[in-house]
Amino acid sequence: KHAGLPWELGLAETQQTLQANDLRHLVRLRADGGMRTARDVLIAALLGAEEYGFGTTAVIAAGCIIARECHLNTCPVGVATQDPVLRAKLPKDAPERVEQFMRFLAQELRIFMAGMGVKKLDDLIGRPDLLKPKIPDRPKLQHLDLSKLLAKVDGKPRMHLQERNDWDDQPLEEALLPKLAPALEGKSSVVLPLTIRNTDRTTGARIAGQIAKRYGDQGLPNGVTVDLKFNGTAGQSFGAFGIGGLNLTLIGEANDYVGKSMHGGRIVLIPPASRLTSSHQHSICGNTVLYGATGGHFFAAGQAGERFAVRNSGAVAVLEGLGDHGCEYMTGGIVVVLGETGRNFGAGMTGGAAYVLDEEGNFQGKCNYDTVKLHSLDGAADDPTLTALISEHVRLTGSSRGQWVLDHWESLRQKFWKVAAPAPPRLLSLPFPLPPLGGEGRARGVFPPRSRARP
Repeated sequence: KHAGLPWELGLAETQQTLQANDLRHLVRLRADGGMRTARDVLIAALLGAEEYGFGTTAVIAAGCIIARECHLNTCPVGVATQDPVLRAKLPKDAPERVEQFMRFLAQELRIFMAGMGVKKLDDLIGRPDLLKPKIPDRPKLQHLDLSKLLAKVDGKPRMHLQERNDWDDQPLEEALLPKLAPALEGKSSVVLPLTIRNTDRTTGARIAGQIAKRYGDQGLPNGVTVDLKFNGTAGQSFGAFGIGGLNLTLIGEANDYVGKSMHGGRIVLIPPASRLTSSHQHSICGNTVLYGATGGHFFAAGQAGERFAVRNSGAVAVLEGLGDHGCEYMTGGIVVVLGETGRNFGAGMTGGAAYVLDEEGNFQGKCNYDTVKLHSLDGAADDPTLTALISEHVRLTGSSRGQWVLDHWESLRQKFWKVAAPAPPRLLSLPFPLPPLGGEGRARGVFPPRSRARP
């Protein structure tokens, strides 16, 4: 909180810096952060932005009432929750509401443009000379100088004109797809050894898309699999949007966003042989791994970076250490950590379970207790699940760390913590109806006073 600056300052400086370095024609600029009206879009365009992001206003149009319970999974109108009872409260015409808001926004922008005698938005992009500073009549503001904000760089392109990636660049998967035809057609499994580089990004997503196009969310049928075994360093988003039947194994390391939005299948990360005996002391993947995952399995013989399994709602993962903010906003799935964790573990976590090996005895000081509690292992309920997952981790990765835990299970099981969220109270009904599509709810008295408590 209170750490940000208005987007106008950053946008103006970015535009001027890119122009001064003759780079503006290669880059698209997008502005967002508190945009509400067409006037905001107009000012952003004049300062150099070509794309405009709407967050809060868009979800309000969809039905959000700003209950500020997004992190608790108890959204009373079903906008920010995965509880099926609450999700049923989302207005059936939510997409149409957002569409109507955007259409009105565009129409208001057309009115502004008509008043300026402009037919195309492109004619306004990067034209700060059409803006004039408006300083309120207050003594402390009279010395405010906005000239640098409205400075114009002459003789340089003011908008995006040329695609930056204008060279011949064939994604790794594009050449692979013909070789995967037997599996994609559901006839037989395919196993391929491959080399990967950090310029190969989002590897697996196109294959997952082809599988989903043919078979839907359930993935490949009848035990047919695509098994790709990579050597090297994977670029960002390795295994993103994974799906059932797609198994990716990487010997090496991966960048950020491994398994992003993963829905099924399996990802296995194995370090080089020289690091396998001490894998829990080395990083093997970057930040924000399994972001928004809804299913699938992830095994990594090594440590991950920060924000591991953020918004995970169904994936099962075993790894050997992670950075700060692990399992943030997690709502489902299982995460097993066989090593050190960073601070703020489990912030906003409302579902699923995490098992953390607290070998040093310091995990209690790293956990966020706002939404989760720590429990000792329940022998009958937790031991079979945990040992089975660690055994599978050892089988797939050859992890010495995992094998050591199994060999010393009776003494180490007492050092495991189970992190889980208590069941939150469920909001079953609203004390007032949703506003009509036109947005006149408060004027007509539909909304209650803000002091009125919700159940």
